Amino acid sequence: MEAALAEFTARGFEAARMEDIAKTAGISKAAIYLYFPSKTALLEALIEAKVSPLARSAETLSAAGAADPLMALRMLATMAAHRLSDASLFAVPRLVIGISGRFPEIAKYYREHVVAPARSALESLINAAKAKGQIRDVDTNAVVRAFIGPLFFEAMWTHVLLGETALANPQKLIEQQFDVLLSGLEPRA
Repeated sequence: MEAALAEFTARGFEAARMEDIAKTAGISKAAIYLYFPSKTALLEALIEAKVSPLARSAETLSAAGAADPLMALRMLATMAAHRLSDASLFAVPRLVIGISGRFPEIAKYYREHVVAPARSALESLINAAKAKGQIRDVDTNAVVRAFIGPLFFEAMWTHVLLGETALANPQKLIEQQFDVLLSGLEPRA
């Protein structure tokens, strides 16, 4: 799978060939087809190996964090920021974004196996925080987007646009994000 990620990143998904992936991995072309019947199956395996664990961690934190949903949200944001600092992890979503228009089945797979479970976990924590009076009754969908947006932007800024990174200090990034998310931008008395 590492060889596939390297080939997909270097050549693009469409131009990468299974025989080149096999060669990079040090196996025969026939051997790669024993495990992965297609490039799409190989990319799905990469999604499962690299990115889906983040969604599963979100689900686990959501289930465990019902007693203190804001703390669980902070832990989830911190974990995501640490993970997104890894360029090889972000290479997979970057690849999916790049090909999603031409390969809608891959976008659908990513949405179902990564985005939907992570989003559901966030919605559960936000709704629990509202029920406990930790946050006011706001649109859950808007809060999910406000939560994910800064983390996703920072990963794009760092790994795609090669800007200076705030991911080097994930804790500071999360503290600032939560200050803005929870306190807003209105002047304080």
